[in-house]
Amino acid sequence: MELASPLAARSAAAAAIVAAALLTAGCSAPAQSADAGAQAGPAEVLGISIEVDGAARAALPSDVTEAGVVKVATDAPYAPFEMAVSEGSDELTGVDVELGRAIGAKLGVEFEFAQQGFDGIIPALQAGNYDVAISAMTSSVERMDVLTFVDYSASGTGILVPAGNPDGIESYLDLCGKKVAAQAATSQVDLVNEVWQADCEAAGAGPIELSEFPADSDAQLAITAGKVAASVLTKPSAGYVAKTTGDAEVFEVVEDPEAPTGYNATLNGIGVPKADEELATAIQLALQSLMDDGTYEQILAEFGVEGIGIDRATINGAKDQ
Repeated sequence: MELASPLAARSAAAAAIVAAALLTAGCSAPAQSADAGAQAGPAEVLGISIEVDGAARAALPSDVTEAGVVKVATDAPYAPFEMAVSEGSDELTGVDVELGRAIGAKLGVEFEFAQQGFDGIIPALQAGNYDVAISAMTSSVERMDVLTFVDYSASGTGILVPAGNPDGIESYLDLCGKKVAAQAATSQVDLVNEVWQADCEAAGAGPIELSEFPADSDAQLAITAGKVAASVLTKPSAGYVAKTTGDAEVFEVVEDPEAPTGYNATLNGIGVPKADEELATAIQLALQSLMDDGTYEQILAEFGVEGIGIDRATINGAKDQ
């Protein structure tokens, strides 16, 4: 059973008090503004004070403005996008969660996150159980048959190396002839075997000696043990590992200017049912406001994933790629 949000309850109570006061004074109450649920002041996300953006809020559908809540489906854990604040906690954090809360702050509503298995997110949106999905979801053209995507990041494959980058790896071609680790059955394995090996051969270099491990953490242990020169994994995961592993610097991420968001990068988007175009537009305006005032970059930096940032909040940008 879902409880009414504190914001919606406060709004309803305030409206009732105003109406009673007007009747007592012998005046007829004017029609209530659809903006009755607006936040009186800034909200705080990760210690950052965020003001409501008037233009973004004005674009919200009236039913969302009045409810004061946007129900969000997410599938946790998937660090660093969505994860528990601490082991055993039901409270969520992560790039998606904090960015969603910041978008809500710009809109003057609450983004309320709930757990939903990834393969059930789109059916749950279609059933009306949630308003949007924020769950590191690729903004694929195929999914656009049922969803509108507000693009908020782009991520591909990254390269994790020991701190100090002792082998001087500057791009994936520097992995040719070296021992490299990857998690088994991932797109990174396919990328190495189906694309990079051929590029190494074309460059006249030796093949990448790829070792596959059950988990990314095993691949990272192979680096610290000196068994491999690098590991390949999603760039946001690489950034998060480099930021959070140990008290001292253990790893760093290779920053290739030719692939700032990772190799074979794809856009990730906030999924909104196609029928709710007004909500998608409002979210886009709020996200762009966060980009313009620097809050967006601060949130990415909190999780070590500045590299997945994009310059503009687009809608269905994958169609143009």
